[in-house]
Formats: sequence, C-alpha cells, structure tokens
Amino acid sequence: MSKGKFITLEGGEGLGKSTNLAFVKECLERRGRRVIVTREPGGTPLGEQVRAILLGDGQVSPPTELLLVFAARAQHVQDVIRPALENGDWVVSDRFTDASYAYQGGGRGIDAAVIASLERYVQQELEPDLTLLFDAPVEVGLARAKRRGAADRFESEDLDFFRRIREAYLARARSVPQRIRLIDASQALPAVQDQILRCIEAL
Repeated sequence: MSKGKFITLEGGEGLGKSTNLAFVKECLERRGRRVIVTREPGGTPLGEQVRAILLGDGQVSPPTELLLVFAARAQHVQDVIRPALENGDWVVSDRFTDASYAYQGGGRGIDAAVIASLERYVQQELEPDLTLLFDAPVEVGLARAKRRGAADRFESEDLDFFRRIREAYLARARSVPQRIRLIDASQALPAVQDQILRCIEAL
C-alpha cells in the first residue's frame, strides 16, 4: 500500500482553519482517499490535556509553552500521524510545527534555532506534503475570533503579538514556497474554498 499524504492548515486566529478542515476532508474523500482529521495541540489524550493547559488561564512561560507543545507533538506523531501515513491514510491537521515558528518564535520571541532543534528531534524526516496558510490582516481575523465567544489565553494577547505571528508565518511561506501555499482568507468562503481546491488538486 502506498504511503499517505500529510496536509496541515495554518494561520492566525479567526481565519477559517477549523471551518475548512471538513471541506478538505470532503475533497479528499471524493477522490477515494481515507482521511484522518486531527489538531494541535491535541490529537491524543495527552495532547488534549496539554491543550487545556495552554489555552487556559494559568501563567505559562514561553520556554514551558514551547516544550509543552513539542511534548504533545511527539505523542501526536508517534500515536496518530506516522501510523496513519504508513497505513496509506491521508492526515489533515489543524496546525503543526509551522505554528511553533509563528506563535512561540514570532509571537514569544524564541530563537528559531531552538525550535528547529526540537523539530528535528521529534519529527526526524517527517514534514507535511502541503501546508495551507490562511492569511488576512490581523484585525480581520481577531474580529472574527471575537464573534466565537470568550477569548482563550492566546486570543487575549495584544495586537502586536498577532502581527509578529503573521510576519513569522509569511516568512515561513517565503522560505518553503513549494510546500506552503498562501490562502487569501479575507475573501468570501466560496472563493477561499476555490483556492483550497486548486492546491489539493495540484497535490
């Protein structure tokens, strides 16, 4: 059986990643693929516990935040992602390691070399086959996020934090354009999904 493909959805708050996970899954299933949908932080029982800590009200230092994210990711890779790919399934994840470069690197100011070291240790050769990066002005995403309800620990950060995240994401996209495809998330949903569809068809 051929190995599956790994697709990740990335971007700032309120830009439609979660909304479009189901659309990506549907597109792939229509083409006869078996699809596993997952998320980070999360994806495993341990990962969901880490997610609750990271999104909760408690104080978490930047180094602790980074290490917690990668602890959850290590379990996620071992228990969910690698087995699914080896089984020939396609894995679609709401966030993966690009989020660490954006949130803990750009947002928190952690050196990218530290993140890269953890990435190599946890993932070895594993990386997504395609990353859909949902992008729009920070103000657009935050306005949408506010309509979802109470803000979590990340959503409560100031505007500059999210501007740094966006810049870090765009820098990642420039560095690996063959993998990271920019999706203009400021457009209406049908136009956004048309962009997604073209990227999936190319893969």
